[in-house]
Amino acid sequence: MKTIHIFILFIVVAIAQIFVPAQMIFNKESVINTGTAYRFKTQPVDPSDPYRGKYINLNYEISSFVTTDTLWERKDKVYVYLDTDSLGFAKVNQVSKVPLNLNKDFIVGEVWWYNKNKQKLNFNLPFNRYYMEETKAYNAEVAVRNNQRDSIKNNTYALVYIKNGEAVLNDVIINEMSIKDYVEKK
Repeated sequence: MKTIHIFILFIVVAIAQIFVPAQMIFNKESVINTGTAYRFKTQPVDPSDPYRGKYINLNYEISSFVTTDTLWERKDKVYVYLDTDSLGFAKVNQVSKVPLNLNKDFIVGEVWWYNKNKQKLNFNLPFNRYYMEETKAYNAEVAVRNNQRDSIKNNTYALVYIKNGEAVLNDVIINEMSIKDYVEKK
């Protein structure tokens, strides 16, 4: 009788170990398939995480917003509501400490600091790392850095899908080509 209980417990644990990652993958795929795609202008660097591998650290041009609300504390949640500019890149429409009933896509970021003199809220976006195959990460970083020095404006950006406050960094684009393909071509 005891072995049957152990076997049942084993099956339950095995199913849970499959269900949790599958649910995470399903949620991300749902955002990509049904969310809205936004292009974020980037400023990347190439660090390494010993546990997760090589990645491109992405800093975004839209990481601040002018607001007269001075009650922001470091590490507070900030709801960042988005629009697109005339070139199709993401821009901040409004920020809030609580979810608003707007008909706009939003991201939940984290307050970095508030500059009282300039009345500017600086925040971090939740999709600042793009992981790559280790052998391609350095070449990707060099390609992004070189293309950002290029005279063509807006030729490097992150493609992010957003739905109901969830964001999925899908790709980094250089000259309208996926960074994976761009690095292999070079």
